[in-house]
Amino acid sequence: MVLFPLPGSPLTTISTFPFSLCAAAVGELAQASAPQVRLDSHVTLGCKVVDVTRYTVGELASLAQISVRTLHYYNAIGLVTPSGRSPSGYRLYSEEDLIRLRQVLFYRELDFRLEQIAEILADPNACADDHLRRQHRLLRQRQARTEALLGAIEKEMEARHMGISLTREEQFEIFGTDQLGGAHAEEAHQRWGDTDAWAQSRRRTAAYAREDWGAIKAGADANRQGFADAMAAGEPADGEVAGELAESHRRHISRWYYRCGPDMHRNLAELYVSDPRFAAHYDELMPGLARYVHDAVCASAERTRDQ
Repeated sequence: MVLFPLPGSPLTTISTFPFSLCAAAVGELAQASAPQVRLDSHVTLGCKVVDVTRYTVGELASLAQISVRTLHYYNAIGLVTPSGRSPSGYRLYSEEDLIRLRQVLFYRELDFRLEQIAEILADPNACADDHLRRQHRLLRQRQARTEALLGAIEKEMEARHMGISLTREEQFEIFGTDQLGGAHAEEAHQRWGDTDAWAQSRRRTAAYAREDWGAIKAGADANRQGFADAMAAGEPADGEVAGELAESHRRHISRWYYRCGPDMHRNLAELYVSDPRFAAHYDELMPGLARYVHDAVCASAERTRDQ
């Protein structure tokens, strides 16, 4: 962050803004522009000493970090005009000119057009404090808009990170929730983000439309209900019916997310009993269903290995 001097006290009173100069450089410029002269106290007794600091075009351009051409243009349109000239005829800017330039640059930073700035500064009832208060309010408003925009972009990044391109309404309609990302998404990335399965899943799901997600949800629900029906009917977890449901579950994952072999399928099933969140997905349909699915998947994986 660089510093822009407020006129009248360039070394001690400064205001931060992105088009200015550091305090040390300001001090050097002030010394160069206004040489120190020791006055005889007898001669100056009763007299008023007036600051007659003046800036050339080059000095002011360097101080404000704008081009000389810009200053010439501001002068040509009457926006910031030098109030004096040197004996050699060079334009000289006073402290009041510096105040006006500072206001122009503030408003330009707020994306005002030069015509608008000229109208604003032409208001005879507005002083420097009025302009500062207005600029402060406008910057706060811009900050609020920027934060809102950042929030929207971050949500979109999170959705794309998970390969989800659905609106919140579509998420709720298909999955019953509009919170598919968030902490769980970040946790999943931390746990499996460096695996081939994660890369495959992201690549595939990034291209899915609403209809695809609807098919995924319908298939997953049908499979879960099938397990619940089998359990309720007394089918053993290592039996033929449960085994076919386990294979259907594995094919569903391979079809929509990533290649899921028997070993990976068994590792996934371990989460159904070790992680309460996974277990709740099944047990909310029927108590003990998570353990039943786990046992069915492990039995199916063992049979596949023996074949």
